[in-house]
Amino acid sequence: MRKHLLISLFLIATTSFAQQRKKPNILFIISDDLTTTALGVNGNKIAHTPAIDQLAKEGTVFTHAYTQYPVCGPSRASFMFGYYPNATQTYGYVSGRENVGKDRPSIAELFKKNGYYTARVSKIYHMGVPIDIETGSDGQDDPASWTDKFNSQGPEWKADGKAELVQNNPDGSIERKGGNVMTIVKATGDDLAHSDGKTAEKASELIQKHKDEPFFLAVGFVRPHVPFVAPESYFEPFPHQEIKLPKQVENDWDDIPERGINYVTSVNADMNPVQKQKAIAAYYASVSYMDTQVGKVLKTLKDEGLEDNTIVIFTSDHGFHLDEHEFWMKVSLHEESVLVPLIIKVPGKKPAVANSFTELLDLYPTLADLAGLDYPEGVQGKSLIPILENPETKVRDFAFSVSQEGKSFLIRTPDFAFIQYDEDGASGMELYDMKNDPEQFINLAKNPAYSCIVDELQSKLRVKLKEVRSNDLEINYSKQ
Repeated sequence: MRKHLLISLFLIATTSFAQQRKKPNILFIISDDLTTTALGVNGNKIAHTPAIDQLAKEGTVFTHAYTQYPVCGPSRASFMFGYYPNATQTYGYVSGRENVGKDRPSIAELFKKNGYYTARVSKIYHMGVPIDIETGSDGQDDPASWTDKFNSQGPEWKADGKAELVQNNPDGSIERKGGNVMTIVKATGDDLAHSDGKTAEKASELIQKHKDEPFFLAVGFVRPHVPFVAPESYFEPFPHQEIKLPKQVENDWDDIPERGINYVTSVNADMNPVQKQKAIAAYYASVSYMDTQVGKVLKTLKDEGLEDNTIVIFTSDHGFHLDEHEFWMKVSLHEESVLVPLIIKVPGKKPAVANSFTELLDLYPTLADLAGLDYPEGVQGKSLIPILENPETKVRDFAFSVSQEGKSFLIRTPDFAFIQYDEDGASGMELYDMKNDPEQFINLAKNPAYSCIVDELQSKLRVKLKEVRSNDLEINYSKQ
């Protein structure tokens, strides 16, 4: 009862605010492959992220926000349309429209239908990085979402400058390589030589051009997604020799099911310690470059006098492994891959830190509620307005994420992270005590002392899957 009262009061206040200052603008900023551990606001003393850190001081920071799928395409389809991947069977590099149909609006389309100017700058739905960035193509876009769309073409791994491939290149004989690999380029030229610099410039231009009408502006930065490309100056604060590699334990993989070993590891990528250090340093440089571009967009918003009527969201589609467990990149259901940064700044709301479990899926109903828009009943997220009103409030008891074509599952509770491969667990399970083993080194799934915990979490998983699939999409699950 109290939760519903808080929502009602918040909506009344928001509606009044919107009426006084017209409809609130939405500035949705998303980075690509950004792990929470690479931000200064999260305690990283090496990182250089002043723009994001400042936004965190002004908004609500969600410390336990989780992606629904630790891969770009299905994650973005999930939060843009408001459905779990297993509800729509959207697991690949698509927009999501293919499975939800034309009659269910994306969150951007919902705003468009309600009189907003909606625009995408660069990657919002899935876009191949570096391929679609090199060609300047739309990727797997959803045209119905946007009034306008703009791509930000960049040279990516072909950029002029000193390059080095740090995976599957043990003798250093290969300078650079295209595709989804860790090529580092300390590029010549300035910020505007690259995709994210162009994205910031176009986003700023659109804010200035459309400041007198309500807008939903989605700004997609592609860094720190590989290749690790940025102007050379961004690398200078991160000498690789000073990078401390993550803790490793002997025989770490012995208690991890085969399906739990990530697709890119220090082993199969044949990386030596120096190459690992260079990869992490280059990742931080890429994050710093991206952060600078975020700062430019936020400065434009302020300079145009729009801060008091604009809701700002900053997040990422999923995390990224930086040699934890000797894993790299994403896909894994371990913490570094599924936990995402999430900051929501609402005009008039005091800065706060919220520890409730939240999911990227929750952005759809939250943004619609903040703008006072009706949205489809089938949307599966939960509005975060109760948390924005009172950061001590909980909207979820646990977070849920999936991977590997929707056949690997994560239930993340305050005390445990439970991963199960296949619905019957036949391909193995992982259980970690997140209070005493936050780095997830000791798999307790086969420990008899934790059998009751495993049973309880398996029960939660069964209920969650049933709930996820109970929707209006009329999906046939016979193949699962």
